[in-house]
Amino acid sequence: MVDEKTKMAIALKRFSLISPILNGQVKSKGAYCAEVTEQPIEMPHYGLKQYSPNTVAAWYSDYVRYGLEGLKPKPRADSGKPRVLSVDMEEKILAKAREYPRTPATVIYEMLLEERAFLKSQVSLATVRRFLRANATLLSADTEPQKQKLRFAMENVNELWQTDFLYGPYVRDGKKKKATYLLAYLDDSSRLIAHAQFHMTQDLAVLRHSFKEAVLRRGIPSLLYSDNGKIYRSQSFAYLCANIGVTLLHHGVKLAYQKGKIERFFKTVRSRFLSRLTEADVQSLDALNKAFWLWLEADYQKKPHEGLNGQAPLDCFLKQAQTIKLPTDLADFNAKFLVKVVRTVKKDATISLNGLLYETDPALAGTRLDVKYDPDALEEAIPELLLFQGSSPLGVARLVNFTENARRKRTGHGKDTEKTTAAVAGATVKSQAGMKSHTISYADLQGGGAP
Repeated sequence: MVDEKTKMAIALKRFSLISPILNGQVKSKGAYCAEVTEQPIEMPHYGLKQYSPNTVAAWYSDYVRYGLEGLKPKPRADSGKPRVLSVDMEEKILAKAREYPRTPATVIYEMLLEERAFLKSQVSLATVRRFLRANATLLSADTEPQKQKLRFAMENVNELWQTDFLYGPYVRDGKKKKATYLLAYLDDSSRLIAHAQFHMTQDLAVLRHSFKEAVLRRGIPSLLYSDNGKIYRSQSFAYLCANIGVTLLHHGVKLAYQKGKIERFFKTVRSRFLSRLTEADVQSLDALNKAFWLWLEADYQKKPHEGLNGQAPLDCFLKQAQTIKLPTDLADFNAKFLVKVVRTVKKDATISLNGLLYETDPALAGTRLDVKYDPDALEEAIPELLLFQGSSPLGVARLVNFTENARRKRTGHGKDTEKTTAAVAGATVKSQAGMKSHTISYADLQGGGAP
């Protein structure tokens, strides 16, 4: 059975294949579908597999109708029925054939039998031969053509953004000094910086927040180009990009020159901004960002650029302002940037998130579900969490009000139990409000302690 994480990986791979159609990068949908299916496609879970043009066209239709959820694999109609070769068997046959490329099918079959990849009664030699013959072109492709290095520039703004981190200066954080990192998004066509900001971490929360800021300021890009860093490769960020129709691309290993424009911007930052920092500018992260944004708007964005025939990045970007696609439904846009975590509802119909307790419908007790929330609101207690099971909404979970619950009547409880519950709730209110928690004396609860 395919788990949810694998389903999402498959959906993201399918999205990457149809994204040129969605972004208007191809003239003919039919011709593109035929071209992209000329060779087998490496699909998560399924491995190398040959698809038809109609299948890719169907993925496009599913995305248009149902969004990213429509690209997740559906249960097979023959689920539970025996098939000649399972996906696991196919993967093992291909792996063995790649390990021993000159070995005949007979020997590969015998080796797999010895390793108990399958039983002789399950798979015949003829089946393995047919499978290897069908995948012969893949297995024989053991050399790659010489990679050609060509300079490029997108014609239209927001066709392609480049993003990366730059190590910044140390700033004061209380009594200590901490490293900073500049995260920037550069429009390939105009060289405009859609958004850039110094942070003290390089994590997914920072990436999500900064990308959202960039999109709200400068519009939705068709493509986002990054390196192979762990956070850029995370399924969560790929899901976020696909959810708003952005194709996330990564440059090849040891091919950092492919995002040379943002590297050139970082060189400018070092020479024209970091070199002129004063002691006051690094007293705090806020002070550093304030100084950086003043420089960015007054210097870089408005300074004539050699690669733009003397135009300034801001002027070049504004010339195509009518083509910029901005989020129109902010409620829907914000919902697509929510963070998702998995939780199991406890027996008392509560779930915990970041040290706080939330209550929901008692009927959901014991249910494993998805919890979505806005991490930017974590500085204050989030009043409500959105609950989902797959794509189906299940309602909300609200921050527990212990004072109100202490007064609420409970079915099947006596008076003594209600008093005890109220006392426990009162003690927990103090703990959740950030006050020092004390041990509860059950003798006191029963009236046996000192007054």
